[in-house]
Parts: sequence; structure tokens; C-alpha cells
Amino acid sequence: MSDLLRRLRGRGWRMTSQRRVVAEVLDGDHVHLTADEVHARAAERLPEISRATVYNTLGELVTLREVTEVSTDGRAKRYDPNAHHPHQHLVCSSCGTIRDVHPTGDPLAALPTEERFGFTVSEAEVTYRGLCPTCA
Repeated sequence: MSDLLRRLRGRGWRMTSQRRVVAEVLDGDHVHLTADEVHARAAERLPEISRATVYNTLGELVTLREVTEVSTDGRAKRYDPNAHHPHQHLVCSSCGTIRDVHPTGDPLAALPTEERFGFTVSEAEVTYRGLCPTCA
């Protein structure tokens, strides 16, 4: 059973066949699919699944904080199931491929006190950009 499915069952989330297939499609490392990609892969497993069901399920997963929405460069939102595993993203500036990365160091510590403008900073999102091997 995937990490996401295990977390959802632990929360008592009602597991319909449609919800299950969406969660299964999102399983894995470096998964950052658009809603349309989730729908296409889910439809391979469950042909009757509707686009609306996929969108609604993704919305619920985001609301539950079990999946994170990732937006880069005005492209379509992507859905990241690794919401409970701290990481940053490495994005190809050409094709949009996204990889999870785990840099060392504390990104919060990198922001000097004088640049916080009195904010109590609780989290930082860092996105690394470059060209993937295919686009380079």
C-alpha cells in the first residue's frame, strides 16, 4: 500500500474506487502530475472516472494537506503527494520537469534578520531552476 493511501486510511477517508485510483496514480517519488495527467492515468485503470471526479478528489486531497499544489512559471498546477516529507523542487526551465530535492542547511536561516521586516517566518519554499539532461 502506498504512503498516501496509508495516510488517507488512517484519517478515515472514505475510499471509493475513484478516490483509490487517484491516490494510486499519485503514488511515488518525483510525482508532480497535472490534473489532466492524473485523469489520463486514472482512466487507464478505471475508464469510467470523470474529469470532474479527479479535480474534486485532488481538491479534497489539497484541503486535507495530503497533497500539495505546485505551480511553476505559470504552467498548470501540479500535485505533489510528498506533502509530509520536507523537500524543495528542481525545475527544468525548458520542459517543466520537476524533481524533489533535499538540500542540506536550513533555508529559514538563510534569510537575515534585517530582511524579515518583523515577520515571524515559519517556512520557506525554495525552487531551483535549470535545464534537465534532456533539454541541456
